[in-house]
Amino acid sequence: MSFFDKIFGKNEPENHQQTFWKNMCHENDLKDAVEKSHRNKVVIFKHSTRCFISSTVLKNFENEVQNSDKNIDYYYLDLLACRSLSNKIAEQFGVEHQSPQIIVLENGIAVGNASHQAISLNLV
Repeated sequence: MSFFDKIFGKNEPENHQQTFWKNMCHENDLKDAVEKSHRNKVVIFKHSTRCFISSTVLKNFENEVQNSDKNIDYYYLDLLACRSLSNKIAEQFGVEHQSPQIIVLENGIAVGNASHQAISLNLV
């Protein structure tokens, strides 16, 4: 990785090795998340892969999740690859789009959301 890539980030998609993430990019993924929210809380993490702040917040959130025993379904949405689904989520749940952002679903509705440094597992 070059010096500039370390500072500004690469334009390549990030590879998420965390096993708890379910990728979300299609409307069927959103339907699945809404259905699951009737059994467990669901967290949707909207991430911009070109933003250093978003990457930092994502890593911090992943560390929190790894150290948690909460029974939650975690969905990861790449905003650059899936912008139309991100817009649908904002419209469907009445949550203004932010990046990075988490939206917490319970029983099919958004019960919480946070963006930037306010993103924390404590919200869930």
